[in-house]
Parts: sequence; C-alpha cells; structure tokens
Amino acid sequence: MRIAELRQRLRALGAKPAHEERVLRLWSQARPQTSGRRRIENWLPLGLREALPSLEAELASLARLRSAHGGDDGSQRLLVELGDGQTVESVLLPRDGLCVSTQAGCAVGCVFCMTGRDGLLRQLGSAEIVAQVALARRQRAVRKVVFMGMGEPAHNLDNVMEAIELLGTAGGIAHKQLVFSTVGDPRVFERLPQGRVKPALALSLHTTRPGLRAQLLPRAPRFDPADLVEAGERYARATGYPIQYQWTLIEGVNDGDDEVDGIVTLLKGRYAIMNMIPFNAVDGLDFRRPSAERAGAIMRALNHRGVLARLRQSAGQDVEAGCGQLRSRELARERIEIRPVVA
Repeated sequence: MRIAELRQRLRALGAKPAHEERVLRLWSQARPQTSGRRRIENWLPLGLREALPSLEAELASLARLRSAHGGDDGSQRLLVELGDGQTVESVLLPRDGLCVSTQAGCAVGCVFCMTGRDGLLRQLGSAEIVAQVALARRQRAVRKVVFMGMGEPAHNLDNVMEAIELLGTAGGIAHKQLVFSTVGDPRVFERLPQGRVKPALALSLHTTRPGLRAQLLPRAPRFDPADLVEAGERYARATGYPIQYQWTLIEGVNDGDDEVDGIVTLLKGRYAIMNMIPFNAVDGLDFRRPSAERAGAIMRALNHRGVLARLRQSAGQDVEAGCGQLRSRELARERIEIRPVVA
C-alpha cells in the first residue's frame, strides 16, 4: 500500500485535509485513532468514523512483529511480517533510533551482505515503510529513522520519498533525523533536493578504488568514489547536514594504509563524517573483520589527518543479527519444518 492510496481512501470516506492529517499523524505516531482532545463523534465525518476500526486493523496488518531479538548494546532486532507473509527486518537502535527496510531483498548484491544474496524479491510500499515505524513506536520511543535496512532506497525512490515526507511532517521526526542511505545513484541527487522534507544522506563508500568498489558492489551504479564524494558534498552544503560515509571494514580488503591515504585525499576539508563499521560475520562468507586494534588505529589516523571518523559497531552482533540474517535463519527453519519425510 502507498500513502497516496491511503489518502485517496480517506477522502472517499469524507475526510477533509485536517481529518486526513489527523488519521495519518495518529497512525504514524502509534497512537489510537480515538486519541486527542476532540471527541471523534463531534468532529470526524460519519463515513470515516464508521470505517476507522477496520482501517486501524488494516494498517496494523501492514507490519506485524514476527520475533524480537535484544542485544547487549540496547538494540533490538525485529523480524517484521508484511501483509503478504513476506518478511523484512527493522532495528531499534540505542538513543531512540530505528533502522527500517525499504525492500524485501536487494538487487545491488554487495558481496559482504546477506540481504542481497537472494536478489530483489519485491518493493515495499510507502505505507509498509511507515508501518515499520508505527510498529517500533509501540515498543518504545523513536525520534530518528535511518533507511539502512534491507534494500537499496534509491531503487524504490518514489515510495521512500513518500514515507520520508510523512515521517518528517505528521510523523513528527526532525528532517535531519531522517537518514537516506544509498550506494550512490544519480537519481538520488536529483530527487532529494526537490522534496518537501530533505533528509540527511549516508553514502556507502567502502573503498576509494573504483575497480574494487565495482567488485564489492557489483550491481551498483558505476559511480567513481571521487565523483560520489563531489555529489555528496553539494547536497551537504545545500541542506546544512554533513554527509555520513559508510565503510564496512574487511580485513585484507579495504583496511590498508593505501585506503587511509585515499580517504584523506577524498574527504579532508569536506562537510562529512566517516563511519567505519567492522564487518559483521555472515554464514558462508570468508570475509573477516580486522582486529579491534587495527580498526582503532585507522580511526585515529583519519582523525589525526583531518577527517572526522567514528568507529561504529553493527547493532545486535551478540545475537548474530546482521541485516538479513534473521530473515535468512527464519526461512531456513521453515524449509526444515516443511521437508517431506522419506519412508
């Protein structure tokens, strides 16, 4: 379901703009439709009033909690079941953050990521994206939403932009607390500046070498790292939000001194933050994370040389819940359960 379709249905039930915004606000903020100072029987049109119970049930069915996995870091990984039975993952982060999925599966095929191993299964509608926020808000407060879960937001741009607009208005989330994460796609730099709500931007860099980037992100647009940084810098200066560059640290692949030199060349003096994230182990992949000492040394070297860098950990590592892993384990368990018995 798309938010635009939901708005049309509300209007067909007699909703005026104020009624429409009220319904969307209460839904996206996980509050009952009977909330508020005004009694609905004295304000909402009769047709809308009568439809509210079934509408609330339908919106709740867009994203249901299949299972939750708490981490020692305060995070909670959620396996979310969509209305058609498909599953995606959301992550409640420390300090009132939430990471949401924009697709079931992913077409980019990053070689170090579990999500893309089965390819793209389907796009999420904008209402399904917002429904993940409503579901999470029933667990605890959410004041920041990052579009960094399953999927590439640039490949589902219309739905993601629609969700961002609702969350940045009726959803009550500050624009700079909405973070659009992408491997880099020219359409992003065309569309985001045109939006009513302009989110912060996170760009997946992972290496400064074009050839290696093509190997690590085999189906991403062929965006030279230097050109990607230039496009990011223009957006950062236009919005006033620094670009967050994402770098998955993989031992022996992109943790060498040559990459440190390349990062300094690209990012020194830029309106940017480099987030270094040690690789989160994935079953069936031979990649390894560098030692804590090496990761710390890279971060310190970058900061010393004029690049603001932070060392981050993927949430929920102690429960082996890297993005896509919960879903993968659930599917594997289902396959075992339905395996026919051979006489």
